[in-house]
Amino acid sequence: MFRASLRSWLILAVPVVGLLVLTYSATTPEPPPSAEVRAAAEPLRDRPLSSGGTARLSQCGVNEGPRPEPRGKGERGTDPQLVLRSWGYHDPGPKEPGEPRFTVHASILAGDRHLVLDAPLGEGSVTLDLHGPHGEGVRASARGLTATVVDGSYESQPVDIPESGRFWIEPGEELFLDVELPAGAVCPGHSLLDVSQCSPEHTNDAADCPNLTLTFTDPAIRAYRAGTAEDAGSFSDRLVAVFLEPDVSRV
Repeated sequence: MFRASLRSWLILAVPVVGLLVLTYSATTPEPPPSAEVRAAAEPLRDRPLSSGGTARLSQCGVNEGPRPEPRGKGERGTDPQLVLRSWGYHDPGPKEPGEPRFTVHASILAGDRHLVLDAPLGEGSVTLDLHGPHGEGVRASARGLTATVVDGSYESQPVDIPESGRFWIEPGEELFLDVELPAGAVCPGHSLLDVSQCSPEHTNDAADCPNLTLTFTDPAIRAYRAGTAEDAGSFSDRLVAVFLEPDVSRV
């Protein structure tokens, strides 16, 4: 009778075990991706803000330039004009009331004629975008915001709404306003604290810093621009302010 030695059994067993391993690997499904991987693959969606308006998170990382497509004639004009004054983060700390906030200080400058705007100013029609430097794309984007008229002082105190319900801007004068960036409109990876941080952080070049775009829409803007023109509908009802734009004359 043939008797296989222990060595022979080991030699015969190795291919069988290998075959079983290959068969198991081929028939066993791969583990599903983790929730983190699936979440990272899903595109961000716009969502409503608790303070009013919409966070355009779908635009996070998109790099289409700071100036929106014009809605009509006159958007690049200076009569009237939306002027960016300053912006930044402020944390009142534990000894002062209020929450940390990111505020844009701006003004509307009338030209050679007076401008009358209804209150609340730009109700639900103000937009705010922050674009990261060096092609990073959008860091924060909000639509449907409302501006607060302020006194223009360092403390930027809100002013009372006139009894008429309108703000009257004399020729050559300014109406000061504040716009708050909601924390919910900041893209993942950033916060109100660092959304305006430059790259590199300590730089003297404005091109290394985020670009800010603020828009204000009101029917009175179109009427002002159109004046007595018959084609009033061809004029834009929006004011646009961009912090830094490329010099198109050098392109």
